[in-house]
Amino acid sequence: MESSVRNNVPTLTALLSIVSLALVFGAVLGVVPEHAIPRAPHWFLEAIPHLNAIISVAAIAVIGTAWHAIQHGHVVRHRAGMLTGLGLFVCFLGLYLYRVSLEGPTEFPGPKTVQQYLYLPILAIHMVLAMVCIPLLYYVLLLALSHPVADLPKTNHRRVGRIAASLWLTSFALGVVVYALLYVVY
Repeated sequence: MESSVRNNVPTLTALLSIVSLALVFGAVLGVVPEHAIPRAPHWFLEAIPHLNAIISVAAIAVIGTAWHAIQHGHVVRHRAGMLTGLGLFVCFLGLYLYRVSLEGPTEFPGPKTVQQYLYLPILAIHMVLAMVCIPLLYYVLLLALSHPVADLPKTNHRRVGRIAASLWLTSFALGVVVYALLYVVY
Protein backbone atom coordinates (compact mmCIF):
# COMPACT_ATOMS: atom_id res chain seq x y z
CA MET A 1 0.00 0.00 0.00
CA GLU A 2 2.75 2.44 1.01
CA SER A 3 4.64 1.96 -2.26
CA SER A 4 1.51 2.44 -4.37
CA VAL A 5 0.82 5.70 -2.50
CA ARG A 6 4.50 6.70 -2.88
CA ASN A 7 4.33 6.11 -6.64
CA ASN A 8 1.07 8.04 -7.06
CA VAL A 9 1.36 11.05 -4.75
CA PRO A 10 0.46 13.65 -7.43
CA THR A 11 -2.54 11.64 -8.67
CA LEU A 12 -3.83 10.96 -5.15
CA THR A 13 -3.29 14.62 -4.26
CA ALA A 14 -5.39 15.68 -7.24
CA LEU A 15 -8.18 13.19 -6.47
CA LEU A 16 -8.36 14.07 -2.77
CA SER A 17 -8.26 17.79 -3.60
CA ILE A 18 -11.09 17.51 -6.12
CA VAL A 19 -13.27 15.56 -3.68
CA SER A 20 -12.51 17.97 -0.83
CA LEU A 21 -13.15 21.10 -2.87
CA ALA A 22 -16.35 19.57 -4.28
CA LEU A 23 -17.57 19.06 -0.70
CA VAL A 24 -16.68 22.65 0.20
CA PHE A 25 -18.36 24.15 -2.85
CA GLY A 26 -21.33 21.81 -2.47
CA ALA A 27 -21.89 22.97 1.10
CA VAL A 28 -21.38 26.66 0.35
CA LEU A 29 -23.61 26.59 -2.74
CA GLY A 30 -26.33 24.61 -0.95
CA VAL A 31 -26.20 21.54 -3.20
CA VAL A 32 -27.33 19.25 -0.37
CA PRO A 33 -30.90 20.09 0.66
CA GLU A 34 -31.10 21.43 4.21
CA HIS A 35 -33.72 18.82 5.18
CA ALA A 36 -31.25 16.03 4.32
CA ILE A 37 -28.84 17.17 7.05
CA PRO A 38 -29.61 16.39 10.70
CA ARG A 39 -30.11 19.66 12.55
CA ALA A 40 -28.23 20.26 15.78
CA PRO A 41 -29.78 22.43 18.50
CA HIS A 42 -29.75 26.17 17.83
CA TRP A 43 -27.28 26.83 20.66
CA PHE A 44 -24.75 24.51 19.00
CA LEU A 45 -25.10 26.16 15.60
CA GLU A 46 -24.61 29.54 17.27
CA ALA A 47 -21.50 28.25 19.08
CA ILE A 48 -19.75 26.99 15.91
CA PRO A 49 -18.12 30.32 14.89
CA HIS A 50 -16.74 30.71 18.42
CA LEU A 51 -15.51 27.12 18.49
CA ASN A 52 -13.89 27.64 15.11
CA ALA A 53 -12.10 30.76 16.35
CA ILE A 54 -10.67 28.72 19.24
CA ILE A 55 -9.72 25.91 16.85
CA SER A 56 -8.01 28.45 14.56
CA VAL A 57 -5.94 29.95 17.36
CA ALA A 58 -5.01 26.46 18.57
CA ALA A 59 -4.05 25.46 15.01
CA ILE A 60 -1.82 28.52 14.64
CA ALA A 61 -0.02 27.59 17.88
CA VAL A 62 0.29 23.90 16.95
CA ILE A 63 1.49 24.51 13.38
CA GLY A 64 3.96 27.17 14.53
CA THR A 65 5.30 24.84 17.23
CA ALA A 66 5.58 21.95 14.75
CA TRP A 67 7.42 24.15 12.28
CA HIS A 68 9.80 25.23 15.04
CA ALA A 69 10.30 21.58 16.02
CA ILE A 70 11.46 20.52 12.56
CA GLN A 71 13.84 23.46 12.36
CA HIS A 72 15.52 21.99 15.44
CA GLY A 73 15.49 18.41 14.11
CA HIS A 74 12.62 17.11 16.23
CA VAL A 75 10.93 14.98 13.59
CA VAL A 76 8.55 13.13 15.92
CA ARG A 77 7.30 16.40 17.47
CA HIS A 78 6.98 17.93 14.01
CA ARG A 79 4.93 15.00 12.70
CA ALA A 80 2.69 14.95 15.78
CA GLY A 81 2.15 18.71 15.55
CA MET A 82 1.38 18.75 11.85
CA LEU A 83 -1.03 15.82 12.18
CA THR A 84 -2.69 17.64 15.09
CA GLY A 85 -2.89 20.77 12.92
CA LEU A 86 -4.50 18.70 10.17
CA GLY A 87 -6.99 17.29 12.67
CA LEU A 88 -7.85 20.80 13.84
CA PHE A 89 -8.28 21.89 10.22
CA VAL A 90 -10.64 18.97 9.55
CA CYS A 91 -12.65 19.84 12.70
CA PHE A 92 -12.79 23.49 11.67
CA LEU A 93 -13.87 22.68 8.14
CA GLY A 94 -16.44 20.09 9.20
CA LEU A 95 -18.05 22.49 11.67
CA TYR A 96 -17.93 25.39 9.20
CA LEU A 97 -19.45 23.38 6.35
CA TYR A 98 -22.13 21.93 8.62
CA ARG A 99 -23.21 25.39 9.76
CA VAL A 100 -23.06 26.91 6.27
CA SER A 101 -25.09 24.01 4.87
CA LEU A 102 -27.85 24.72 7.37
CA GLU A 103 -27.66 28.47 7.93
CA GLY A 104 -25.91 29.84 4.85
CA PRO A 105 -23.03 32.30 5.05
CA THR A 106 -23.03 34.87 7.84
CA GLU A 107 -23.99 38.37 6.73
CA PHE A 108 -21.52 41.12 7.63
CA PRO A 109 -23.23 43.32 10.25
CA GLY A 110 -20.92 46.34 9.99
CA PRO A 111 -20.91 49.42 7.78
CA LYS A 112 -20.86 48.94 4.00
CA THR A 113 -17.54 50.80 3.62
CA VAL A 114 -15.84 48.47 6.13
CA GLN A 115 -17.44 45.51 4.39
CA GLN A 116 -16.27 46.62 0.95
CA TYR A 117 -12.74 47.79 1.76
CA LEU A 118 -11.72 45.62 4.69
CA TYR A 119 -13.96 42.61 5.39
CA LEU A 120 -14.50 41.29 1.85
CA PRO A 121 -10.81 41.57 0.78
CA ILE A 122 -9.68 39.80 3.97
CA LEU A 123 -12.38 37.15 3.55
CA ALA A 124 -11.43 36.61 -0.11
CA ILE A 125 -7.73 36.19 0.68
CA HIS A 126 -8.58 33.85 3.57
CA MET A 127 -10.79 31.70 1.33
CA VAL A 128 -8.33 31.58 -1.59
CA LEU A 129 -5.47 30.61 0.72
CA ALA A 130 -7.61 27.93 2.37
CA MET A 131 -8.45 26.44 -1.03
CA VAL A 132 -4.84 26.63 -2.25
CA CYS A 133 -3.69 24.92 0.95
CA ILE A 134 -5.83 21.84 0.38
CA PRO A 135 -3.74 20.27 -2.43
CA LEU A 136 -0.48 21.44 -0.85
CA LEU A 137 -1.41 19.83 2.47
CA TYR A 138 -2.46 16.59 0.81
CA TYR A 139 0.78 16.54 -1.16
CA VAL A 140 3.11 17.00 1.83
CA LEU A 141 0.99 14.66 3.97
CA LEU A 142 1.08 11.90 1.37
CA LEU A 143 4.84 12.34 0.95
CA ALA A 144 5.34 12.20 4.72
CA LEU A 145 3.16 9.14 5.18
CA SER A 146 4.52 7.17 2.21
CA HIS A 147 8.27 7.77 2.62
CA PRO A 148 10.66 6.86 5.39
CA VAL A 149 11.87 9.94 7.27
CA ALA A 150 15.38 9.43 5.89
CA ASP A 151 14.05 9.68 2.32
CA LEU A 152 11.98 12.84 2.79
CA PRO A 153 14.90 15.22 2.02
CA LYS A 154 15.01 13.64 -1.46
CA THR A 155 11.38 14.68 -2.06
CA ASN A 156 9.62 18.05 -2.34
CA HIS A 157 8.25 17.66 1.20
CA ARG A 158 10.42 20.36 2.74
CA ARG A 159 10.07 22.90 -0.08
CA VAL A 160 6.32 22.47 -0.55
CA GLY A 161 5.81 22.09 3.20
CA ARG A 162 7.29 25.54 3.85
CA ILE A 163 4.91 27.08 1.34
CA ALA A 164 1.95 25.07 2.64
CA ALA A 165 2.66 25.94 6.29
CA SER A 166 3.09 29.66 5.49
CA LEU A 167 -0.17 29.81 3.58
CA TRP A 168 -1.95 27.64 6.14
CA LEU A 169 -0.86 29.89 9.02
CA THR A 170 -1.85 33.00 7.09
CA SER A 171 -5.25 31.54 6.24
CA PHE A 172 -5.93 30.61 9.87
CA ALA A 173 -4.80 34.07 11.04
CA LEU A 174 -7.04 35.82 8.50
CA GLY A 175 -9.88 33.55 9.58
CA VAL A 176 -9.46 34.87 13.13
CA VAL A 177 -9.60 38.43 11.75
CA VAL A 178 -12.80 37.56 9.85
CA TYR A 179 -14.25 36.13 13.07
CA ALA A 180 -13.29 39.27 15.00
CA LEU A 181 -14.93 41.52 12.39
CA LEU A 182 -18.13 39.45 12.38
CA TYR A 183 -18.55 38.64 16.08
CA VAL A 184 -16.41 41.01 18.16
CA VAL A 185 -16.04 44.36 16.40
CA TYR A 186 -19.49 44.45 14.82
